[in-house]
Amino acid sequence: MVRPGLDQPNQAHPQGYGNNKADVQPNIPTGIPVNNQTQNLWSSDLFDCMNDTSKTIAEIVDEGATTCAIGGLLYGAIFITAFPYKYSSLFRAKIRNKYGLPEAPAPDWLTHLFCEHCALCQEYRELKHRGFDPKIGWAMNVQAHQQEMMAPPIGQRMMG
Repeated sequence: MVRPGLDQPNQAHPQGYGNNKADVQPNIPTGIPVNNQTQNLWSSDLFDCMNDTSKTIAEIVDEGATTCAIGGLLYGAIFITAFPYKYSSLFRAKIRNKYGLPEAPAPDWLTHLFCEHCALCQEYRELKHRGFDPKIGWAMNVQAHQQEMMAPPIGQRMMG
């Protein structure tokens, strides 16, 4: 099975944004709309670490391909044998590429090398800002957004 990258739109992963639920393409959450002035900036600072503490970023960024358990095992194995900041910085780069964010305050690998926990917290907050709930994982986010899009309009009547 071929799975497109996060920054490649296709029919299964549309990039439609809008305030109206009808503007959002079905099935896959696309995040919340942002205005042009703040679209290319991180939604929180690197050192806002204490706002959220749960860190299940890989599963959301990889759209379910990397489960929380697999990501944790890989990170643990890399921690023992190599440099874990390299692995976690890959997800920061994916988030930046998908949303057009700057590589700031330093290159991704350097941010994760010196500020691993702060970087993970910032990425978690960014996903929340974009309309995802990293605590519930990819599948539950997709399901929640599908139900949200399938809700009938309120206050409409048939005219006849």
